[in-house]
Amino acid sequence: MDLQPSTMQPPGRPALKEWRFEVAGVEDVTPRLRRIAFGGDLAGFEHTPGQDMVLMIDTGEGPGRRHYTIRRVEAGRVVIDFVMHGHGGPAERWAADAKSGDALTALGPRGRTLVLRPEADWHLFTGDETCLPGIAAVIETLPAGVRVFAFIEVEDKDDRQEIAGAASLDLQWIVRGGPAVPSSPALIERLALFAPPPGRGHCYIVGETSTVQQQRRGLIARGMDKARISAEGYWRPGRKGGHDHIRDPE
Repeated sequence: MDLQPSTMQPPGRPALKEWRFEVAGVEDVTPRLRRIAFGGDLAGFEHTPGQDMVLMIDTGEGPGRRHYTIRRVEAGRVVIDFVMHGHGGPAERWAADAKSGDALTALGPRGRTLVLRPEADWHLFTGDETCLPGIAAVIETLPAGVRVFAFIEVEDKDDRQEIAGAASLDLQWIVRGGPAVPSSPALIERLALFAPPPGRGHCYIVGETSTVQQQRRGLIARGMDKARISAEGYWRPGRKGGHDHIRDPE
């Protein structure tokens, strides 16, 4: 393991620590979600719930960067959930074949979109199954009495999971009944119907890029301060790895 700034970082980006992970356990949590626990020399590993790791996955043309949110860190292991879409991409193929002892280079932890804003009186999370590990990781750390809303879209009812924790959680599962699509009508329409409770809230909007863009614009049009919205595109058709930062047009 190399704790020095990684040479794999693109120019101009903050240096991330480089880790050598080894698969320590594999579990299928739902029909389309595989949970992999990684061990190795994790001395000094620290993260904030909601952060992700950059996994260096063999694409067949060399290593490719794929971002995956940390589900939890426990018993000296970093646990990461992989959504098995059936698309057969490099990360999905790697996860499908993963077995104990397999090695993987990872960079991070990184990211702050899903990192909790503790000053908020209430929190709202929206996303699809690619966002579920991060959303669940953050919600499960919240103390009793904190009010939380979550709208999570999944392909099938069997993809739903229990989200534990002490917070006062109002969770709505949106069952899509098929593969994910850009500009998800169900997520966009559900957020448009959301009636914010009193107090100063914070909204964490993640998922497919065009869906996130429309949801963010809708919140702003209804009077939500931009500073109270954290938004990031986790995926979009044609994009291979990385995330989209959602910003206002120039």
